[in-house]
Amino acid sequence: MLIQSLTAIGVLAVLTMVPGPDMAIVTKRAVSSGWQDGLRTVGGITGGLLVWGVLTVAGLAALLAASAAAYTAVKLAGAVYLILLGVQALVHSRRGGAQDVGALPDAPAGNPWRTGLVGNVLNPKIAVFYTGLLPTLAPSGLSPHTGMALLVLVHAALTAVWLGGYVMLLARARAFFQRPAVRRAMDRVTGVVLIGFGLKVAAAQP
Repeated sequence: MLIQSLTAIGVLAVLTMVPGPDMAIVTKRAVSSGWQDGLRTVGGITGGLLVWGVLTVAGLAALLAASAAAYTAVKLAGAVYLILLGVQALVHSRRGGAQDVGALPDAPAGNPWRTGLVGNVLNPKIAVFYTGLLPTLAPSGLSPHTGMALLVLVHAALTAVWLGGYVMLLARARAFFQRPAVRRAMDRVTGVVLIGFGLKVAAAQP
């Protein structure tokens, strides 16, 4: 059971560290609004994982993963949301060019916690991941529901620690990222990345 648990934690850690839309959203918030908003966004992302965890343990995520229509609906909603965030970043990069050199960037619109939460709740890939992979990683010494619930908590904790540490790293270099040219470049890169992830989500198959 110990070997199984360590293996599961290792797999979850690797998957957590793979860059994705969560990291792009967190980067935008932390650079534009500071580490407090960055951590709030991380809290929302972690909350989204816990929502999917509850749905997985309850069996509802499996229904979503098995229903092409439901999966497509959530997938398209998530894709549109990511694309809108990307467009917002690109628009912000154009407005940033008109700011004074010493001016601070405008904070992104919307509550940071809600931004992180909605971004993850509208990600059907988490449902597929939780229902398809977690059962194979759950320790055999525990009941299936208990094992999956434990792994969801581990995944949420790893995500909070990883992204939270990333936010604090960005905070140390915030003065650099607040330079107008760097700020505009970051907004453009983040916008393109989010739009790219949105298009990838829209084209994804269950």
